[in-house]
Amino acid sequence: MNTPQRDLTRIRHNTKIIATLGPGSNDVRLLEDMIRVGGVNVVRFNFSHGTAEFHMENARIVREAAERAEKEVAIMADLQGPKIRIGKIAGGSVALTAGETLLLDAEYQGEGSRERVGLDYRDLPKDVAAGDILLLDDGLLGLTVDEVNGSEIRTTVRNSHILKSNKGINKQGGGLSAGALTEKDFQDLKTAIAIGCDYLAVSFVKSAEDMHAARRLVEQEMAGSSAVRPGLVAKIERVEAIANLDEIILASDGIMVARGDLAVEVGNAAVPALQKRMIQRARALRRFSITATQMMESMITNPVPTRAEVSDVANAVLDGTDAVMCSAETAIGTYPFETVRQMAIICAAAEAEQDSLNGVDSSHADAVSKPYLAIASGAVHVARAVNARAIVALTESGSTAFEISRHSIQLPIFALTPSKAVQRKMAMYRGVRPLRFTPSCDHETALQEVEKTLMERKLLDSGDVYIITSGSRMCEQGSTDSLQVKVVR
Repeated sequence: MNTPQRDLTRIRHNTKIIATLGPGSNDVRLLEDMIRVGGVNVVRFNFSHGTAEFHMENARIVREAAERAEKEVAIMADLQGPKIRIGKIAGGSVALTAGETLLLDAEYQGEGSRERVGLDYRDLPKDVAAGDILLLDDGLLGLTVDEVNGSEIRTTVRNSHILKSNKGINKQGGGLSAGALTEKDFQDLKTAIAIGCDYLAVSFVKSAEDMHAARRLVEQEMAGSSAVRPGLVAKIERVEAIANLDEIILASDGIMVARGDLAVEVGNAAVPALQKRMIQRARALRRFSITATQMMESMITNPVPTRAEVSDVANAVLDGTDAVMCSAETAIGTYPFETVRQMAIICAAAEAEQDSLNGVDSSHADAVSKPYLAIASGAVHVARAVNARAIVALTESGSTAFEISRHSIQLPIFALTPSKAVQRKMAMYRGVRPLRFTPSCDHETALQEVEKTLMERKLLDSGDVYIITSGSRMCEQGSTDSLQVKVVR
């Protein structure tokens, strides 16, 4: 079979791109090209589909493709969460007409029809009352609840629609009681840790306790291990999460603006402003953010995006998101490579017009007790003052590089770490270009080695001014206490 010719011209951009892996993209050569072009920084595994063996094989494909592309990427395992769906329908679908009655039955085990459909979410009758509006299939079908009787919910169809098996259910305005983590999630979490995931996304989060519970499970599974723990991502897709936004952000390493289910619960018109608010709050509270859902939806079947999609991605970049995400576009789409390449082009173009975003408040009280925060803030201010070419961070844990990235300075942040796991985690941080590097434990020798390495990789040239942050006690985690202005010899 002939391999298609692809434009592999590398596109430099600060905003990171997450591609969902699936049948359309889980090929080593294709994924290598998607990484090489500068498009893919993080690969998402959707645990709503596939077996443990399937995900294990996909992890092997990702690591091999990254090695061939000579670039480490992060793996994000996205847990399914509660299965709030209808059951199977005879023939796969049924045509419903506005005004007719549809019975949702939590105890019905057979295949559904236009009169009665089963529920995978058995507690739905407890969560709804007459007058509530249920939205199915991403809001394309509306049902008004007329009566609840035991396991049965009698509804009136609000609009004509073809309903397919296993479509999701949302309650307008929120209020479903399903917890964020299910028994399936517990098992999938074990698989995710076994494949070495760098991030774990938790679906349908309602409160900080959901994230604390996930973190306890990770610690329990990794007890006794010295391995770097995966970062936890809270998916904001419920009304309740908006009310508890700050506490959820603080309990997480980052958040995902999951616009699909969120839009169904709060209404499409409310989502753009909520997106801006969530990204702003994540940045203010020093966490990263991911913007997701239908960003390049038309590219599932088309080789170029619509102008509205271009604006959508660009606006997320201008909002200050750390990453933009593809779902079906790369998982099952016809043009996965073209999708990430177009997304990279859009990110680069938006960033070129962006002088700087509103970063975190550099006077934050934590800077007093955590010197590395002051060092990160100082690096940004000094870099601007001396018109530096780049900021370089020697980091064991990635914390300093992350804090520098919160200020959204439009300069490359070269983060050098001896840890492969930390290098992969930093692939999520906006503007950070993680590199593997094991320095000398002598401070001055290490700085000389850094400059030589960056010149050899053609990342800095003779005469370039750069800022470097490091620890005077090299080879110790959490020792960043030094900021210097350097000129490449």
